[in-house]
Amino acid sequence: MGISPPSSKVLLRPLMLGLSVLALVGGLAGAALGQSRHAVLIDIDDAINPVTAGFLDRAVDKAEEDGAELIVVRLDTPGGLLSSTRDMVAKLLEARVPPVVYVAPGGAHAASAGTFITAAANVAVMAPGTNIGAASPVGAGGAGLPETIKSKVMEDAAALMRDIATERGRNVEKLEATVLDATAYSSQEAVELNVVDFIADDLEELLQKLDGMTVETAAGSLTLATDGLEIRRLELSFVERFLLVLSDPNISFILLSIGGLGIMVELFNPGLVVPGVVGIICILLAFLVLGNLPVNWAGVAFILLAMALLFLEVQVAGFGILGAGAIISFVIGGLLLFDRFGAPSPTAPSMAVSLWVLLPTTAILLGGGGWFVMTMVRSRQIVGDSTHETVIGQVGTVASDLAPRGTVQLISELWSTVSDDGEVITAGERVEVVGLEGLTLRVVKVRG
Repeated sequence: MGISPPSSKVLLRPLMLGLSVLALVGGLAGAALGQSRHAVLIDIDDAINPVTAGFLDRAVDKAEEDGAELIVVRLDTPGGLLSSTRDMVAKLLEARVPPVVYVAPGGAHAASAGTFITAAANVAVMAPGTNIGAASPVGAGGAGLPETIKSKVMEDAAALMRDIATERGRNVEKLEATVLDATAYSSQEAVELNVVDFIADDLEELLQKLDGMTVETAAGSLTLATDGLEIRRLELSFVERFLLVLSDPNISFILLSIGGLGIMVELFNPGLVVPGVVGIICILLAFLVLGNLPVNWAGVAFILLAMALLFLEVQVAGFGILGAGAIISFVIGGLLLFDRFGAPSPTAPSMAVSLWVLLPTTAILLGGGGWFVMTMVRSRQIVGDSTHETVIGQVGTVASDLAPRGTVQLISELWSTVSDDGEVITAGERVEVVGLEGLTLRVVKVRG
């Protein structure tokens, strides 16, 4: 009598048990790594906007979830939007993990919005050769404000600064002066005046000086133990980096310009598809960015008006008058795009489209783009005139529904087409050309 082989269930049990043990060990190791003593480090070295505010929000949440003992924000900023500044200040004041703002490296500054953010940290630190302050509101391009507007804006910003300074036990008078008098301080002056806590050459010295310091957080009073603390750097995500690049005023202006030109080219030659798709994408990206910038929408209107005038110049042969209007409208739009007539943000640096971008873009898009469109139209007109007798009677295929207008594929080209008798003809149907008016074919459905 032979011995029966072990069943598959018997063989699987040790294997499953081994895999379970490995998974348990791996999970415990991962949990131990996540709970090991560490600090989260992020770098903010750009203007303050919804992207940087979201980055800080994500970093604080991650630090709290992972059990970090500290979050360090290495800061170098010219300022930014007041709404985003308020969001970041609120996040720092409410953080359960002690936030440290470190103005670094040497040569960095915490200007305008950066002053509010630095003051809101549990511990404010500066590297040698850095400065902080000058949070006084100015108009577009750095111009002064009318006294009434200036008074209202400054008082609101000064009230916010007083609240922050009182909450963090800093020098209320000197921090308020950064708003009311546009005062700025060197790192040494900031320490002596109790605007910041101390100076540190690098992160290592920063951690050494933090060790044993007691701070008040949303979670209560904590004594920092930073000796041997691991630094884990959190990077911007790909999407955040992409949005930061687009938030440059010059980039948003170029996107808006290219988008308008692409749509115009598509209108002149329906069926090209690529210019229309690129134009729509550029317009949407531009509007996405402009919605998060202190934009003057009158500037956007002028730029789009310029595209419409250029379209009309080619369409109705305005003898250059409409073309000149397009150029003037485009330049005005670029100059006004970030020019605010109302009260500006007291935390934002002056913002404008560079003339080195505006003038070449005007020449390229309105000059080169206009020449391209006119050449394309004239070429089609010549082809139409020379082939008028040739295309009559030709049979083509409907590319997009004629209801009654659409496009037809004829002689390896897409033509703007109208149904001669008004009948709706669907894509894929065969049609015969019965007439040609300018660039538009008149067709009837082929029956039988």
